[in-house]
Amino acid sequence: MIVVLIGPGGVGKGTIARRLVERDARLYLSRSWTTRPVRPSEHGDEYVFVDRERFAQAIAADEFLEWAQFHGNLYGTPAPPPLPGRDLLLEIDVQGAIQVRRRDPQSVVILVEAPSTSELEGRLRRRGDDDEHVASRLASAPGELAAGRAIADAVVVNDDVERVAGEILSILDGVRREPRPPAA
Repeated sequence: MIVVLIGPGGVGKGTIARRLVERDARLYLSRSWTTRPVRPSEHGDEYVFVDRERFAQAIAADEFLEWAQFHGNLYGTPAPPPLPGRDLLLEIDVQGAIQVRRRDPQSVVILVEAPSTSELEGRLRRRGDDDEHVASRLASAPGELAAGRAIADAVVVNDDVERVAGEILSILDGVRREPRPPAA
């Protein structure tokens, strides 16, 4: 199964994804690639940071499950080999989730929302985003949320990481017990 976490930048997808992997041994997290620089708040292992030329080579070789350009940078999820008994967890944007859903209609898409716009802004600032980037992210958030709601199997509000991780794990347990019908 492919599990996809989507939502605007700053909602906490990365934190939630790490917590899910810690709490559910069946999940493994794919590391996406990006051409953006490492943020001051990052350790450098959040993504595979590459230049545009290397990213373009991977696109040409069809190495990604999905890829997109967002806010001037490229982001992509490499297509990993399947691991028996494990479910792949992706932390990506809405554009990528649409591509994944096309490749795997049975993927489970979960939209993560912030409790409020002011909380989203605070999270973006705390992670070190500059004013221009914060404004750009906040401007694109309503469109991302609308697009996300259109494809999401579930919507969760990240007001508490432990609570929302538990909610997502409950959703996944339900999907695992009641597999989805094959796509038509």
